[in-house]
Amino acid sequence: MPVKNRFAELHDQITEWRRDLHQHPELLFDTHRTSALVEERLRAFGCDDIATGIGRTGVVGVIKGKSTGSGKVIALRADMDALPIHEETGVDYASKVEGKMHACGHDGHTAMLLGAAQYLAETRNFDGTCVVIFQPAEEGGGGGREMCEDGLMERFGVQEVYGMHNWPGVPEGEFAIRPGPFFAATDVFNIEIEGRGGHAAKPNETIDPIVMAGQLVTALQTITARNADPTEQLVVSVTSIQSSSNAFNVIPQSVHLLGTVRTMSAEMRDLAETRMQSLCDGVGTGFGGKITLDYKRSYPVMVNHEEQTAFAADVARSVSGDCAEAPLIMGGEDFAYMLEERPGAYILIGNGDTAKVHSPDYNFNDNAIPAGCSWWAEIVEQRMPA
Repeated sequence: MPVKNRFAELHDQITEWRRDLHQHPELLFDTHRTSALVEERLRAFGCDDIATGIGRTGVVGVIKGKSTGSGKVIALRADMDALPIHEETGVDYASKVEGKMHACGHDGHTAMLLGAAQYLAETRNFDGTCVVIFQPAEEGGGGGREMCEDGLMERFGVQEVYGMHNWPGVPEGEFAIRPGPFFAATDVFNIEIEGRGGHAAKPNETIDPIVMAGQLVTALQTITARNADPTEQLVVSVTSIQSSSNAFNVIPQSVHLLGTVRTMSAEMRDLAETRMQSLCDGVGTGFGGKITLDYKRSYPVMVNHEEQTAFAADVARSVSGDCAEAPLIMGGEDFAYMLEERPGAYILIGNGDTAKVHSPDYNFNDNAIPAGCSWWAEIVEQRMPA
């Protein structure tokens, strides 16, 4: 079945919702306007139940089919938050909030799920219950984890859960997916390097933390190059180096490093943290200073379940005619927490040849809306046929 005719009819309306959201981006859990808009729309659609405040500002709607004898409960999830980026798209509906923009397309995800919810509430052509989940704080806040910790899956009896993300580079309105590990675990680290500062003309009287930092940054790259199995995925990136002094003639007392580690398996995650600690200890001792590592594990690996992935791909093919094999993605996605709680799958929908996500000139492609809405609606109707 191709794109549903109803979504062609609703396309302009859903686009209007999306562009309104685009003009009013909100960060992390501070999605009060967005959450209120979502709640208002779900009430207008006639959802059977609406819950707010799950995961702080998350919103959940319940839509029952014409019958519920199957006992099945399928959940669909969209994220709502934006990014702290200054928009440079030049569109007439650009962000009205300085320093914030929907640079990852969550405005499109929210609008598409609202469109699917409207259709499902109108038709109810399924046997079971659909739960629509609107989640805050995907961009680093762990909103998916907090919604699960608030009892999301148990409260609504969710049995399977499905998510979607737009993806520049995939043809407009087409799909891509893969089973198993898909998005990487995303860990972060803070490293404090303590030496002994002094005059730059007398380095022999100091313990130079700049030299220690240089040695450590190089050494950290050996975790991937010389410790990890070459067939595994592992990224170690130092992303910031900050000294306690900005003077030309001062060797500083300390240097602060920030960075991230990306892995696709528990084994590589453990290896990275263990080796990083060993290298910090070794370089610190070797130079007579002290290096303190603060390693924080963030989002886990997002793992698509085999059966649900095959089903999601079949649905995508029924909508667009094809579903490509997606690559491994070293970015993180906190839908991982929901897939740890329940079986399900996460799919990419094509944004076409556009700017990449998380860039100031990125914009969600509204032409993908009918295909995205159709995929979500078909997930419900095919998984719980009337």
